[in-house]
Amino acid sequence: MSTSARTPETDITHFQASPALSASLQQVLVDLIELHLQGKQAHWNVVGSNFRDLHLQLDELVDFARESSDTIAERMRALDGLPDGRSDTVAASTTLPEFPPYEHSTGDIVDLITTRTYAAVNTLRAVHDGVDDEDPTTADILHQLIDGLEKLAWLIKSENRKV
Repeated sequence: MSTSARTPETDITHFQASPALSASLQQVLVDLIELHLQGKQAHWNVVGSNFRDLHLQLDELVDFARESSDTIAERMRALDGLPDGRSDTVAASTTLPEFPPYEHSTGDIVDLITTRTYAAVNTLRAVHDGVDDEDPTTADILHQLIDGLEKLAWLIKSENRKV
């Protein structure tokens, strides 16, 4: 019969995000929130040929960005980080270009939203290696987000592709 020694409760710890990891995830968070908001702006103000298909594709992007921002914020909390998704924080710190007001043609919306989607991907890629060095589990989440956003960007930008 074997016996195992129990770990005293006072010796049990959990992984906590460093300030650098928290800052990286915060940047991802604000860019995903901004992508969600800009995607909705595009969704409401797109006009022209192939409107309905693009309108629905934009909803897919918006849903992905919203769900992804929630995933990042909850991961931050799981690691004792403090996510800040307030509108003033997002506006002050996003890396995405500002979205122009008013109506835009489907072709222009495709270009505008594709650029912003790749800007969010660039943020994910920029922080990835540092995140992976500290927490490979969180880097796995970033992999999934990169894959999802790049697929959505490909689907959207293909609307303007000419062969």
